[in-house]
Amino acid sequence: MRIALPAVIDPAAVAAHDPAAAIVDLGGETMGTRWHVRAVLPAGMTVAAVGAAIVARLDGIVNEMSHWSPTSRLSRFNRADAGAWVTLPPDFAHVVAGGLAIAAATGGAFDPTIGRLVELWGFGPTPVTTSPTDFALAQAKAATGWQRLTYTPGDRRLRQPGGLSLDLSGIAKGHAVDAIADVLAQCGVRHALTEIGGEFVGRGIRPDGEPWWVDLEVPPGSDLAPLRIALHRLAVATSGDYRRGAHTIDPRTGRSVANGVVSASVIHADALTADAWATALTVLGPGEGGHWRRRTASRGGS
Repeated sequence: MRIALPAVIDPAAVAAHDPAAAIVDLGGETMGTRWHVRAVLPAGMTVAAVGAAIVARLDGIVNEMSHWSPTSRLSRFNRADAGAWVTLPPDFAHVVAGGLAIAAATGGAFDPTIGRLVELWGFGPTPVTTSPTDFALAQAKAATGWQRLTYTPGDRRLRQPGGLSLDLSGIAKGHAVDAIADVLAQCGVRHALTEIGGEFVGRGIRPDGEPWWVDLEVPPGSDLAPLRIALHRLAVATSGDYRRGAHTIDPRTGRSVANGVVSASVIHADALTADAWATALTVLGPGEGGHWRRRTASRGGS
């Protein structure tokens, strides 16, 4: 068993924990998967009130960034005329800004503009029965590319260059996990473990003084030792194809990744960054991905 520990412990969180407190569990469905929270609630705070706040926050994110809903803000941007400028709401803007930064850092191994490629391969809301032709791939790739976007962070405006389709499924879930953790903090919850579909954020500690331990799943056939992470002011996200098949697309080729990587996990201060980098490392593969992992670790990141 390998163990990953946080570099810094928050003394205020340790001092504030109550050994006699009870842990409550909340959960539900969102983004085609499930969310789950384990938390220590402050006196006077009810499970129902916390659950309602979480659901409202998640519904707002889905209404903005779902590529499955034709009425979402994302879908409306994808249908916008060439040259149209769209003012993004804060969550949408935050995810786009983070996605574009990681796209630039990875040379497009992560790219939030691959919506047409996702749909072409049948990974979107419309199923397909055959693989795309080379001509169809070329057309979709021509309409793809993070460099085609113009975003002005000061006024949160994003320009539709024409025919470009955003797909934020490789980063929005991570943002949603961060958002739930922030909602809990706003409710006065200092100690909680938050998860959506296998992506986690841990804040504070358990009543027994232990951190929020999370065991990463070892892919079938791997000779890696299991990894247990102490999620204290940390997030972890995993990208992999061994459960749902080869669904990760390399934006640079337009095709499914075929580099031998079955799973990549990233530990970071926030789940949005961990989510997008896990996808990018899966695309980059052992060679390029190992290079970026070492560079990021040397800077104190993932």
